[in-house]
Amino acid sequence: MASLHFLLRPPSNPNLIALPYKCRPVRCANERQALFNRIAPVYDNLNDLLSLGQHRVWKRMAVSWSGAKRGDNVLDLCCGSGDLAFLLSERVGSDGKVVGFDFSRDQLSVASSRQHLLSKACYKNIEWIEGDVTKLLFSDCSFDAITMGYGLRNVLDRCKAMQEMFRVLKPGSRASILDFNKSNKQLITSIQEFFIFLMYGIKPGHSLPSGQLSLAEGADNLEWMIDNVVVPVATGYGLAEEYEYLKSSIQEYLTGEELEKLALETGFSDAKHYEIGGGIMGNLVATR
Repeated sequence: MASLHFLLRPPSNPNLIALPYKCRPVRCANERQALFNRIAPVYDNLNDLLSLGQHRVWKRMAVSWSGAKRGDNVLDLCCGSGDLAFLLSERVGSDGKVVGFDFSRDQLSVASSRQHLLSKACYKNIEWIEGDVTKLLFSDCSFDAITMGYGLRNVLDRCKAMQEMFRVLKPGSRASILDFNKSNKQLITSIQEFFIFLMYGIKPGHSLPSGQLSLAEGADNLEWMIDNVVVPVATGYGLAEEYEYLKSSIQEYLTGEELEKLALETGFSDAKHYEIGGGIMGNLVATR
């Protein structure tokens, strides 16, 4: 059934261009939806700054693991400002099709603006749709590949979201799901030491400023990074509260083994979780 096209409401960033997109009714956690709308204008800048640009490498890995190829019809769930969707578009080419799907209207506004400004020929194959990942309005076996970047962690009903991915994927196709890695193992200390050097100019083995975390305390590196790097940087953008949510969302997320189990219980024939970025990130590859 054809859907009506609406113009996005004026984005909070005056430099963004309001472009048409498809609107679907959304039933989801209103607070989480509002959060992603608020961070939309600075989301890309913060990603570059906080990951030192490494998020682009991780996203290329996720797209590669999806198995998307030229001419494919692919779906990017929780597409945000469109990074994975643009990478998928380059991979499937002008004769393929990409659907970028998200529950945040402001994030879709950013994605649509980027699509217009980048003006790459293959990007014309991208369609942006607002909706709920637990209620995908696509037919069974519609897509040759699915990606999801930093999205499953924020879905309230992860089981239902996985079921929907399984339903709309074609047999033999893959879902590639990138997110923070929740691990029971201590992450390598060198990651923490690296950020200490960036922030304070202190080399490994030297004392930290008074009141700061000691490496000898053995605190979880990822939580340390959020408290001592992510939130302070986000504070400079007036988004401290929004990024403090990150730590609790990771604590409530699934480990790699739990993600593999969820995928297999959903019906996927194979599931493998890969730790990347020194163990800070993880990518689940599930084959239908």
